[in-house]
Amino acid sequence: METTDKVAEVIINRPPVNAIAAETYEAITVAFRELSSRTDVHAVILRSAGRIYSAGADLKQPPESHSAAETGPERRQRLARTCYEAILDCTLPTIAAVSGAALGAGAVLAACCDIRLADDDAKIGLPEIKAGRCGGGSHLMRILPQGQLRLMYFTGDPLSADDAYRLGLVQRVCQPDQLLAEARELAAQIAGHSPLGLRLAKQALNEAEKHHVKPGYAAEQVYTLRLAAHPDAAEAARATLEKRPPVWSWPSTCEA
Repeated sequence: METTDKVAEVIINRPPVNAIAAETYEAITVAFRELSSRTDVHAVILRSAGRIYSAGADLKQPPESHSAAETGPERRQRLARTCYEAILDCTLPTIAAVSGAALGAGAVLAACCDIRLADDDAKIGLPEIKAGRCGGGSHLMRILPQGQLRLMYFTGDPLSADDAYRLGLVQRVCQPDQLLAEARELAAQIAGHSPLGLRLAKQALNEAEKHHVKPGYAAEQVYTLRLAAHPDAAEAARATLEKRPPVWSWPSTCEA
């Protein structure tokens, strides 16, 4: 993990294709849980080292059992669930910078982030059916239409970057040599907003997503009231009117 200013970068670095092993799931979980408790970082980029985001779970690594109560495959499934939940539940806005292939577990890691940027060579898919597995459809189901998700799930064929953009799976498509720069620029823009506001906004969206529109909006309003009662809300309004950068008081000022 690397941190610059207010942005952290969690880096998948397991050459040659960044296949996800049990220890990779554990390392990503630890990183996102740590970031959730930090007050000096306000946005996170999940990216890879090299040209491939992740080719998926490492099928060459035999899953090991560490207890009689849990088989090796069950342990790997548990580690995967825990990892994905750590990203979904991260208190900070998260951006996936998808380069090259994001397949299987790689696609799910990206889907768990709030925002996805991809280079124009990216391929995002769930090829598990070709390896005698079921994939992470429930995570991509949050984003893609059912028919498209099932097409990917049953054929194992990936989406191109352009199709992923058209379907809303990624929010921007970039040139390969510009992907990281654009992800960093976006993360810096987000991180410049109220640190408390970002955390409450993330909680509001996560809570609203569980409900239909009316109860979801009611839940969202609870976080709006919490933020409005904090000094940083007044500072945001003053800074906008005075056309100057805001000076945030959180975390030195307690949350309302």
